[in-house]
Amino acid sequence: MLPASTVQGKETTLIDALFTSTSATCVTGLIVYDTGTHFTLFGQFIILLLIQIGGLGIMTISSAFAIMMGQRLSLKSENLIQNVVGESNKLDMISLVKNILLVTIIFELIGAVILYFTFMLNMYSPNKAAYHAIFHSVSAFCNAGFSLYQNNFMAFKSNFNVNFVITGLIILGGIGFPVMVDLRKTFVNKLSITRLSLHSKIVITCTVILILSGTVAFFISEYNSTMQGMNFSDRILTSYFQSVTTRTAGFNTIDTSQLNKGSIFTSIILMFIGASPGSTGGGIKTTTIVIVLISMLAMFRGHRDVNIFKRKVSDSIIRRVLALIAASISLLSFMIFLLLMIEPFNFDQTIFEAVSAFATVGLSMGITPFLSTLGKLIIILLMYLGRVGPLTLIFAISASKEKSYFTYTEERISIG
Repeated sequence: MLPASTVQGKETTLIDALFTSTSATCVTGLIVYDTGTHFTLFGQFIILLLIQIGGLGIMTISSAFAIMMGQRLSLKSENLIQNVVGESNKLDMISLVKNILLVTIIFELIGAVILYFTFMLNMYSPNKAAYHAIFHSVSAFCNAGFSLYQNNFMAFKSNFNVNFVITGLIILGGIGFPVMVDLRKTFVNKLSITRLSLHSKIVITCTVILILSGTVAFFISEYNSTMQGMNFSDRILTSYFQSVTTRTAGFNTIDTSQLNKGSIFTSIILMFIGASPGSTGGGIKTTTIVIVLISMLAMFRGHRDVNIFKRKVSDSIIRRVLALIAASISLLSFMIFLLLMIEPFNFDQTIFEAVSAFATVGLSMGITPFLSTLGKLIIILLMYLGRVGPLTLIFAISASKEKSYFTYTEERISIG
């Protein structure tokens, strides 16, 4: 709300300032004002800073400062960081935090350098190219979806460099820090890819499948719709970009308000699944959906154990997954009901907006600026709970210290 944050002649209300800061901190990307024209350089820098803090996580940032000051991390802080980044092994927390910061800086810097030269080719001045490159590199790696362009990346839908750099950063930020550390360890030590952890195998496999299936789905459903008039290669590129960004980031190279029913459905599914544990993205996470699917497969096959990649998934993990999905669906259903009661928008637009907020994606069918104050508060709450809620739930379950030393009599219940 500071005057220095807003372009002269424009103002930012309290609710809109809260909405924007929440969207940036929760790396969502939903906006009520155009970032590039409504906010000054100072305002844009504040948004960028919130994105970086939100992407890395408050606990990681505060722990990094503690380490730089020569302080030791408490056991509680170590447990919280392990929970936030999805790392369950008892690793040296100082090394883990340093690895997270190093990986983030390296990838964001590489992305910014490539984008800088690409923007220079688009007749940008050196200063403008550098600033836009840094902003979008950080926004992409943190899966935030904030852009300085009014039409997001629609002007770059045929630019291979921009498309592949942005999607590359999104994927790297979305697979999670544990997977990146595991991959680095595997390649540095020249180990076989089969030596990757079970977590990394699940994340990488699921990510590839989701990207490919999403690309095919968007290509088919939007071929003669929003992609009409494009050549074949541009249609493939656009479909790939939308498949990657829809699951976690919120950038777009086509008008999302013009998506047909099939693409809306595909987008909602991809957004709900989201990124991977320990990443900068949201959603219920790739590992969660994989465990649900292999549990169903095991049941259909009559198997007692749930196995994947020659490893057994523990019953406690399966229970946590079911609790997470039940909590997420219940929360979303209630919030969607409230939005439908107070907002004039149709069902497609409302559910799309709610899922996008909860999964911290940031895509919208164009209704965000027109939400009522109460509607914006609901979306703010969804963004916050989507970023913090699932992690809090998992940690609360895993941190429970009370153990039951007796069991009740078992009785069968009819289902289905």
